[in-house]
Amino acid sequence: MESEGIKESESFFSRHALYLALGSTLAFIMYSVFVLDPTGKCFRIEEGSNSLGLTFSYTLQMVQEFFDSRSSNQLDCYKEFLQIWDVIFAVIYTSMYCFWILYFFKNRRILLIIPILGMIADWTENITEILMINSYFESNSISETVVSVGSGLNMVKWIMLTLTYLIIFTGIANNIRLVLIKYNNRGNKKSQIE
Repeated sequence: MESEGIKESESFFSRHALYLALGSTLAFIMYSVFVLDPTGKCFRIEEGSNSLGLTFSYTLQMVQEFFDSRSSNQLDCYKEFLQIWDVIFAVIYTSMYCFWILYFFKNRRILLIIPILGMIADWTENITEILMINSYFESNSISETVVSVGSGLNMVKWIMLTLTYLIIFTGIANNIRLVLIKYNNRGNKKSQIE
């Protein structure tokens, strides 16, 4: 009787985690399409990188070229994007990853630290980019130390995101394996009955 209650509780948790994962995935897609993309148009250019955070790492020269190729209005827009819209995006994608990890790995909540560390690295990298923009506005120069710190944080972010993807893909593979085992067991039981 007690084991039935535990199974029901685990089933409820699993369904709840799945609903949250699917809902946050929908929020991720909608935010990307309807908020992030339109708000980022004000600093986009035809050629070259449109975000320092989308590269694995960057150098002083890359940052200087990124800033030199934009007007002060575009850099102001990019700064606002980093302060508001990208921060919200990090919360949404981290929530999505955490809910999927909870769904696939119910008893391994320690794994949630990986996407959370990725989000923290993303936020702190945004702060270093804002410091670089401010420095560029004030003196038309950028500290190589700040660029190195920002680039390092960006690498940490991408490493954490890669680990997150590996965890989620492992969860998908485990679920597929369990379904195949269950399917094979049903086939074996049917053949034994006949």
